Amino acid sequence: MWRNFPSRTTDSDPIYFDSNPSLTVLQRQPPVSLHNLTSGGGDLGYCDGCMESPERVELPAAFEDVHVDVLAQLIADMMERLMAHNDQIPLSPESLTRFHSRNAPGISILDYLRRIVKFTNVERSCLLITLHYIDQICSRQPKFTLSSLTCHRFVIASIAISSKALCDAFCTNSLYAKVGGIPVAELNMLEREFLRMIDWRLTCTRDVLQEYYVNLVRTHSKGRYVVVGAESSSSISSDSDMEVDISISRPTSPVPPGSAPARTREPAPHEASTILIDTATLSPQPPRPPTIEQNMAFAAFQQQSSMKS
Repeated sequence: MWRNFPSRTTDSDPIYFDSNPSLTVLQRQPPVSLHNLTSGGGDLGYCDGCMESPERVELPAAFEDVHVDVLAQLIADMMERLMAHNDQIPLSPESLTRFHSRNAPGISILDYLRRIVKFTNVERSCLLITLHYIDQICSRQPKFTLSSLTCHRFVIASIAISSKALCDAFCTNSLYAKVGGIPVAELNMLEREFLRMIDWRLTCTRDVLQEYYVNLVRTHSKGRYVVVGAESSSSISSDSDMEVDISISRPTSPVPPGSAPARTREPAPHEASTILIDTATLSPQPPRPPTIEQNMAFAAFQQQSSMKS
């Protein structure tokens, strides 16, 4: 059960929250389709030019050099639009997962990401790879949607897992749970479910992350940012777990005459070429009957909704 997030926090140490869930409604932008979404370190202090401004803000070409708060804003902007679209899809018992909460948490996804960055010092690659994980899981689990009921739990589980997979140093689950506002036992269950859904495919190439970064800037809802000298890298694949031919890397010296050209990796037919997959294009699969746990959770959700109305 989600807990209240305080309006102010101290810089010294994360804190536990109250037990009652907050009923604050998150502000969302008008609904958009998934296709429209793809067409069109150190101390966290907010960077200059990160707040609302009519002027365009130039960003570094490499995602490693961008200010972490700007990166959090870009990711939150994409997730807010995705949540606004998916929140209009009616819930069904078979679509419920461990990531569903009873109510939308009383904290925006941007403030949630900023909180995670502040207390865990998460790497930029771990923030960006969350979008890759969304694509991976949505391609394997067509019924899973990132909504206001699932986004926060998905994010904290993704950060905890990616930090362990990609970083030499990472926090303990007790700290991740404290920062995320959930019990440690629940975070452990979310981790197991996350790994099952993504089939333990936790890594990708830097080119994939760079492509996500460029697309986040290009599709920003307010069009405030522009990448200086950005060049689109290789297309994003849905299965890029470091299984790339060594010959993909470009040689530092010219290729001698008569030598065979380097082989390039052709994308598999199932690989995704967009940031977020439109689940309507996936082949239909017979629905599985809901489990007892899902039926009970859905009944509790309906009862709580009727009490509110």
